[in-house]
Amino acid sequence: MKGNIEERACALAAYIVENRATVRAAAKKFGISKSTVHKDLQDRLPELNRALYAQVKEVLDENKAQRHIRGGIATRKKYKGI
Repeated sequence: MKGNIEERACALAAYIVENRATVRAAAKKFGISKSTVHKDLQDRLPELNRALYAQVKEVLDENKAQRHIRGGIATRKKYKGI
């Protein structure tokens, strides 16, 4: 979804809020890099839609708080051979 940057930022935000998705999942879904997702959400979205930005920030903060747990689970699966 390249093209209109404002539309992409709002679409990314809506996807993350609706699906409680991670930045990595959103980047994969939209076919863009994680850096682009961060740039859209952190820099562009607050200027476009403050309310949507607040919702996205809530989800991203939750994901950030849980990432050490997800990493541990992934490592456990890796060494168990699952």
